[in-house]
Amino acid sequence: MSISSPPSSGRADEWQSTRAETAVPTQVQPREEDETDSAQRDIGRQVSPTQRELFVSCDPAEAMQQQFDHLQPEYIALHDIGTSSSRKLLAGVAAASGRPVQKLIVRRQGYGTPLATLEFVDFPSVGQSSLRLYTTETDADTHQRHELARVLLCYSRLGVIMVGDLPPHLMGSSFEPLREAMIKRDWRNRHLLLLPLANSTALNTTATELGRGTGVAVRTTPQVTRPADAWSFISGTWNRLREQIHTEAGLGLPPLPGANSRAAASGAAPDAPVSAPTPLSPPVIPPVAMKPMPSTSPREPRPDDGPLARYVHQLIELPGMVSVAIFEVASGQAVLHAGARPGGTELGQHGAALLAAMAHASRTLGMGHALPEAAITLGTHHLVLRAVPHHPGLALHAVLDKTHANLTLARLQIGRMDAVLDAERS
Repeated sequence: MSISSPPSSGRADEWQSTRAETAVPTQVQPREEDETDSAQRDIGRQVSPTQRELFVSCDPAEAMQQQFDHLQPEYIALHDIGTSSSRKLLAGVAAASGRPVQKLIVRRQGYGTPLATLEFVDFPSVGQSSLRLYTTETDADTHQRHELARVLLCYSRLGVIMVGDLPPHLMGSSFEPLREAMIKRDWRNRHLLLLPLANSTALNTTATELGRGTGVAVRTTPQVTRPADAWSFISGTWNRLREQIHTEAGLGLPPLPGANSRAAASGAAPDAPVSAPTPLSPPVIPPVAMKPMPSTSPREPRPDDGPLARYVHQLIELPGMVSVAIFEVASGQAVLHAGARPGGTELGQHGAALLAAMAHASRTLGMGHALPEAAITLGTHHLVLRAVPHHPGLALHAVLDKTHANLTLARLQIGRMDAVLDAERS
């Protein structure tokens, strides 16, 4: 290998001119998002007017927690316990205010695989921080859906919990995971608003226990029967809260438009949130008329809905019963559901998968083709799967709390409920 000698001193001037033409100074080009004011920065990358994408190398809940820690956005979280109403309310608010429901899709870095989808509505404001309305009813696997709900509630400025028609014996256990998160984790949220969609005396006691020792102010509204009433309580509570935040921290937050509702005159308790917004400054959004909103009442079975509904309604009243669903064996589609999570969709899909696996094993072993019946014991719960009498193609999937239910006794009690369906045939 030969090594060329450096140019002679006589040709130094020629080399200097060459260096001057080819030398490129090191430059740091600012990213477009870095030039934007930090208050306007958002989570993920805008890919369409109603969709953003966030690529992550960790779990979606952990990624969202990192984003919230870094950006510290102002938002309200809508959460469900014993119902599936928050997404309907979000869609109704969007339709009534003329604002689109937007999506944040969390994808796996490098592969683009969607891990979770979050839905929200933005309420921008001139000269103030924007306010976002999230629903915790996200599209993700069961574990990540629960974790995302916890993170969204934890970092929200106001957490709104819509409570379905839960039996008294399920009320405490349904709120227990939330209370554990509030106690054991670094819980940022300091304001929770409970919106009961059904009359429940047990909810007031549960709310008191939920806030005890956590430093979180938990308030319960009167029963909500109309979407407009729900939005009126939310907007009224937020507008009072933003005034308090402005007084204490000097942070300017946008108001929420009120709703055309009678919530203020419905006999609310003195300590309940006021439904009418506080006119601190002219809202940049016109008042929201809630008529276009879909109903947010939970579709729980009632005694007058027919024999199957009475059957499910009586099953959920059994001691230790957490959730119960009737579903189509062939498709896994839920027909009726009552109780807390898992919801009807999950119970139907997993119930159909379990029955299919057991039926296949029975046929393979030459033990018949009848629809199997099973009682399964897990770590903290029992599962009961059985055919629904006199309704071919339908099956029951029930979840019982292991600490409050005796499996043998529960199976006998479930069997006795067949009388409700027997009466239908007579």
